[in-house]
Amino acid sequence: MTTHPLRIGTRGSPLALAQAHETRDRLIAAHPHLAAPGAIEIVVFKTTGDRILDRTLAEAGGKGLFTKELEEALFDGRADLAVHSMKDVPTQLPDGLEIATLLPREDPRDAFFSRTGGGLADLPAGAVVGTAGLRRQAQVLELRPDLKIFPLRGNVQTRLSKLDAGEVDATLLALAGLRRLGLTDRITAVLEPETMLPAVAQGAIGIEIRSDDDATRALLAPLNCDETMVRVTAERALLAALDGSCRTPIAALAMLDGDGLHLRAKVLSHDGSIIFRTERRGRSADAESLGRDAGAEIRAQLPPDFFVAAPH
Repeated sequence: MTTHPLRIGTRGSPLALAQAHETRDRLIAAHPHLAAPGAIEIVVFKTTGDRILDRTLAEAGGKGLFTKELEEALFDGRADLAVHSMKDVPTQLPDGLEIATLLPREDPRDAFFSRTGGGLADLPAGAVVGTAGLRRQAQVLELRPDLKIFPLRGNVQTRLSKLDAGEVDATLLALAGLRRLGLTDRITAVLEPETMLPAVAQGAIGIEIRSDDDATRALLAPLNCDETMVRVTAERALLAALDGSCRTPIAALAMLDGDGLHLRAKVLSHDGSIIFRTERRGRSADAESLGRDAGAEIRAQLPPDFFVAAPH
């Protein structure tokens, strides 16, 4: 009897491949028999989000752009598990699929890059900051309404090359991805959450499987990080309560202190001029209800058209 290899579905960007390789390495460490030649296969899929480079994700329709093709591969058996950056994963998954495992979360903060050195506060008036993400755009303009925003898409290497070419004066990237790619030496400054609150689940890698695939779930079980699961559960419950997408600047970060959880969240207008904030402290066992409650509080304060207002 022949068995097919365990197939890991991933996007093809350098960062996505680094995350797939980390997943493979952790699987082999937990199950040495998977080190045998041909036991694990990494299968690359091109997603809608990878094909769209001429406009922002918000303009292209928001979330799900980096997961749809991977989920189709799970459904039809071309992949047994799919590796995602959790900040790209919609809060509603297709019926029959689930996030079975979260790997230990990397540093969730944002990194700042400037051609002149110094931090965000040191940029001259009118400087151009390259970012396509509405969350980063809104928080940059909250702090520095005098700056200009240029929509910068593409992978980490593409964005840094545009900074080097002088197309923008500064840009921001997730610190987690830079650490996974070994590119931290390029960072000008790391932005603390008080300055730039991260995206929901930033720095977390999630592994999605078919809900009826007990064999793959069992292989993944030793890889799951309970602390990451608690933190991401709180943040994603908040996002679900807000019904947020890439078209809305939403930021949140949950941190653990012993059995306690501290959740901070904010929703901003696209130009950073209107801000709704909240925070929750409670037991980590109540992560989902804390997140849901915080999201409901902010949603109750939002104007009716807040989520559909066009970006400026």
